[in-house]
Amino acid sequence: MEDLAQSWTRLSLSERKGPRCCLTPEEGVKTFSIAANFLTKRALNAEAVARTFTPLWREKRGFKMKNIGDHKILFSIKDKEDVDRIMGSEPWSFDKHLVVLQRYDNDIPLEDIKYDRTTFWVQVHGLPMRYMTIEAVEKIYGVVGKVIKQSDSKVYDGGNFIRVKVVVDITMPLCRGRLISLKDDKQV
Repeated sequence: MEDLAQSWTRLSLSERKGPRCCLTPEEGVKTFSIAANFLTKRALNAEAVARTFTPLWREKRGFKMKNIGDHKILFSIKDKEDVDRIMGSEPWSFDKHLVVLQRYDNDIPLEDIKYDRTTFWVQVHGLPMRYMTIEAVEKIYGVVGKVIKQSDSKVYDGGNFIRVKVVVDITMPLCRGRLISLKDDKQV
């Protein structure tokens, strides 16, 4: 037993250091990635995910999937434009459950990705027509999240309401409504 204890004390990993190794971007992957967290308790079937998203995403050169555990999948995509289009089309769902997407730059550990924000279309009802402007809605929803401006002004018009795309922190509860003060102390 003493021989084992003496042998154990002679072992050390910190006394000898190997030569330094420096990796360059050329040795890394040459794809763009999206990390997805599927907010469901059910088991995730990767084949069903691929069958669902292939026609929806309409990738030019397809995508590769890697299951990274705990209802998370890493999608590798060749074209940046396809990633931009997919991320711009949020929110996504699978089997009636929200899928939270995050751009992944392949430089941080997968465990450090935060799945705390996603994009939703939000409708603003009950405003007088005078205040049905993007500026007014940005002020109202600036508290909830960041309003994403759209290039086509027609996407905002919903008739008697206005709709905007907002990046929402999904770790916080959603508010059902908000009181807005107008001139003459009127509230809507």
